Amino acid sequence: MVEKEGLFQLEHSSLADPDTVALAHDPAYVTGFTTGTLPAVAMRRIGLPWSQVLVNRAFASVGGTISASMHALQYGWGATLGGGTHHAFRSEGAGFCVFNDIAVSIQFLRKRGLIRRAAVIDLDVHQGDGTAEIFQNDPDVFTLSIHGESNFPFRKKKSRLDVPLPDGVEDAAYLRHLDEVLPAAFAFKPDVVFYQSGVDPLASDVLGRLSLTPAGLIARDRRVFAAARSFGAPFVLTSGGGYSRPIELSAEAHANTYRTAWEMFAGV
Repeated sequence: MVEKEGLFQLEHSSLADPDTVALAHDPAYVTGFTTGTLPAVAMRRIGLPWSQVLVNRAFASVGGTISASMHALQYGWGATLGGGTHHAFRSEGAGFCVFNDIAVSIQFLRKRGLIRRAAVIDLDVHQGDGTAEIFQNDPDVFTLSIHGESNFPFRKKKSRLDVPLPDGVEDAAYLRHLDEVLPAAFAFKPDVVFYQSGVDPLASDVLGRLSLTPAGLIARDRRVFAAARSFGAPFVLTSGGGYSRPIELSAEAHANTYRTAWEMFAGV
């Protein structure tokens, strides 16, 4: 949609290499997934059948977020249409997530001395448990997650700042919670900010259990983008979950996120 509107020029992602992915993941897990030798129980936890197509997709997802990160450092912001695979832990995948692209990108940037501190703003309806676990003892990464309290994952991890919401929360209450905690991510003074912009808080989402409208999601994104633009650190936009029925509602919500980003950062 947004490509047809002339807002973005889409490029194919390069594949991240295994050594780069291993900056945030156990090398044995990376090798096991790549070669298709993970135990069956590990693949069931990921929730997708192993195939070479899945391997390529997983490495491309990480590569896309790394590319968006490098673009953000050069131009102020970058975006990838994939990524946001926040349920991947250091040594295992989960919830349709193989590798944690945001965590790998942070480690990639730090290894090259390009950043020291990072913030992750995760507004997917499901807690960013993998990201929280990977950085749980890292004082230089701030993880913020606003998510459904009774939704997957049912055993939550501890982010730096968690905001669990009851089922049925609507626009006004959601935006009030966001306004209360969003400043903390920027008070951390990160050198780069990652935004996981899942659209599954929509009322139409069959896995969401919250009740946001499309307008509420746009208002959510606008708040995040305005705060990031005011703060001035490089900003990286990734997508995330979206399971509406019909699925076109999720696709339109994702497109609205990228339209709003263009409006806020490019001044269109």
